[in-house]
Amino acid sequence: MDTQLKQWVDEQKNNWGDDYNVLISGESEESSKANQSIISKLPWTAFLIVLLLIRQTRSFRRTFIIVCAVPMGLIGVIVGLLVTQQPFGFMTLVGVVSLTGIVINNAIILIDRIRINLDVKGLSPQESIVEASLNRLRPILLTTITTIGGILPLYFRGNPTFQPMSVAIIFGLLFATLLVLGIVPLLYSVLFRVDFRDYPNSH
Repeated sequence: MDTQLKQWVDEQKNNWGDDYNVLISGESEESSKANQSIISKLPWTAFLIVLLLIRQTRSFRRTFIIVCAVPMGLIGVIVGLLVTQQPFGFMTLVGVVSLTGIVINNAIILIDRIRINLDVKGLSPQESIVEASLNRLRPILLTTITTIGGILPLYFRGNPTFQPMSVAIIFGLLFATLLVLGIVPLLYSVLFRVDFRDYPNSH
C-alpha cells in the first residue's frame, strides 16, 4: 500500500506546482530506518555467529551444516507471507531474526547428538546419525509445537502490527523443522562420507 501511494504521489506532484513539497514520514519512514539499522549490522552478527559455531563444534563442516539450516526457515517465511498476504516490514525482519536463533539451536542439538554418539558412545557413523535423528525428534518437535502454540494467539488476537512477525516465525519454523530433521542428517552423511548402503548389516 505504501508503494502504491508513493507511486501515485510521484506521478501527481509535478501537477501541483512549485508551491508544494512532499515528504514521506510517519510509520513508513520509521520502519525504513529500523530496517536499515538491522540490515547494516547483520553481516557482523552473522560473522560472529559463525565464529562461535566454529569454536563450539570445532569443525568447519559441522558449522557449514548448521548454517545451511537457516535458509530452510526462510523458505517457510516467504510461503507464509504469500499465503497470508502480509507485508515484509520491520516486524517481519524481527521475526526472521528470532526464527534464525531457533533454527540454529535445533540444528546444533542434532549435530551435537551425532558427535556424542561417535565420541562418547562409540557408535558407528551410520548408527550415530540414525540414533541422533530419532533421539532428537521429540525435543525438536516439542520446541516447534510449543513455540507455534504460544505465537498463534498473537496472530489471531494480537495487534495487526505483530501479525507479520508471527507469520514469519510460525511458517518459518514449520518448514525449518521438517527440513532440518531430514536435510541435516543427509548433509552430515554427504560431507562426512557416511555410506549407508550396507546399513544395518554394516556393524
